[in-house]
Formats: sequence, structure tokens, C-alpha cells
Amino acid sequence: MLKIRVISPSGTVYQGECSRIVFPGEVGRFEVLPKHAPIISSLVEGEIECHAPLGGEARRIAIRSGVVEVKADQITVCVEI
Repeated sequence: MLKIRVISPSGTVYQGECSRIVFPGEVGRFEVLPKHAPIISSLVEGEIECHAPLGGEARRIAIRSGVVEVKADQITVCVEI
């Protein structure tokens, strides 16, 4: 399971657990699954999709830009909303 925290200058936007997460990257959308290699990537305008465990509804967060860090199933995302 992935633990994600999305923060903006005004505070925490979302914090929770996801089975997979899709990000709007500069060269296209990319997906992060459990045990993903550590990365830091810039994000462009689009939506972050946090897919709930066991096929539940995906949480979508619209962003203008941002940066994501993936490290040991802990995802931290700094965004402009």
C-alpha cells in the first residue's frame, strides 16, 4: 500500500492510502505502484489520481504544477492548486 501526502502552500490537500497513483508528468502520465523505485519528478497541470484499495473510487486532485518524491512507498507531493 502507498501512503500519500499532497501539500500546497495553504496546507495539506490530501493524506491517505492508495493502491496505485497516476501523476501528470512533463513527458506524459506515469503510474506509481507499491515498491516503486525512488524518484523525484516535476508535475504539470492535470490530475493526480489516487486509486483506493480493493477497486474503490479514485480520488482526483486537480493541480497546476508540482513536484513528487517517491521513497519506500511514501509519496510526498508539493503542488500549486
